[in-house]
Amino acid sequence: MAFFSKLKDRLFKSSSRLEEGLDAIVEDGGEDVVEDTVPAQAPEPAQAPEPTQAPEPAQAPEPTPAPQPIAPKPAPAPAAAPEPEPVPAPEAAPAPAKPGLLDRLTGRVAPKTVTKRVLDDDMLEQLEELLIASDMGVDTALRVTANIAEGRFGKRVSTDEIKAILAEEITRIMENVAKPLPIYPKTPQVVLVVGVNGSGKTTTIGKLASQFKAAGKSVVIAAGDTFRAAAVEQLQVWGDRAGVPVLTAPEGSDPASLAFDAMTKAQDMGADLLMIDTAGRLQNRADLMEELAKIVRVIRKKDGTAPHNTLLVLDATTGQNALSQVETFQKLADVTGLVMTKLDGTAKGGVLVALADKFGLPIHAIGVGEKIEDLDAFDPEDFANALTGISGR
Repeated sequence: MAFFSKLKDRLFKSSSRLEEGLDAIVEDGGEDVVEDTVPAQAPEPAQAPEPTQAPEPAQAPEPTPAPQPIAPKPAPAPAAAPEPEPVPAPEAAPAPAKPGLLDRLTGRVAPKTVTKRVLDDDMLEQLEELLIASDMGVDTALRVTANIAEGRFGKRVSTDEIKAILAEEITRIMENVAKPLPIYPKTPQVVLVVGVNGSGKTTTIGKLASQFKAAGKSVVIAAGDTFRAAAVEQLQVWGDRAGVPVLTAPEGSDPASLAFDAMTKAQDMGADLLMIDTAGRLQNRADLMEELAKIVRVIRKKDGTAPHNTLLVLDATTGQNALSQVETFQKLADVTGLVMTKLDGTAKGGVLVALADKFGLPIHAIGVGEKIEDLDAFDPEDFANALTGISGR
């Protein structure tokens, strides 16, 4: 999967941090264990038929003819004394050595030295600290390590085993939130996109609009960030690239009025989707958050069920601050789903795990770059493998 490869390559900061940390934890107090991989099934089939078939025919004929023919044959045996020299008996010894060598060449017999450590309280505490440092959050880190210890406490584990267990646990947490953006029969379906300054809202809207357009949906974009000319220009570039109309208003106009007018125009145009950009706002600015609440109220005057989707775009580099953003935006704008951007620029991709564990909101997409193909649907297993440094499927 091309996106998985890109995700793994660009999450190198996160994956290498976890991988190196896990290596250090296992090596600290670990011991080298030689694992013999010789296949025990090879000699078993050879011994199995011998005891079953040999005793039945051998015991029946031997008691009667055995004393008569064996007596005359020992006599000519000394006459043939020169014959024992070319006897192939010594050659029988190297015969079993050949398959053994072949097994070694194929890697089935060569012993492997692996460093393993007993999963005890000290190791669990180190794991917790590593996960917290990866921005997974205290509560989530405690829950994950507790699940890792279940059924394994007191047993020896290697780094590869811990990575596989951790990836499995992350996948389990996130598989319930991996959901695509739902499409409803109501048209135009209003998608309100919110987030703080610099989270990547404008770029995300452009990428989503382009992808929906390619999927056969008619899309209209409303440039609701009326206070930043650069955002409008950026949306227009994406609109031209995707063949999607962009509705704008004079700089400094009321964004709520633009949203209302955009809904009317999108309805007249028969659009399937209306994506409304909003100005970036800090979650601790009450005046800006009230402005967002006003946009929602005005939209609902036009359609009581709108907005049908409210996407919160989160910047992965903000770390644990993303949790407070979700709490605030969810109260004012009734967030229905998340999009996580800039995973390629953080060493703490674990924040996405913390968000899934705490809020359970659908994660529709993740971004790892600026190009249109750098935004894709969220796959929990691919993400977990990339985060822990496991090779792709």
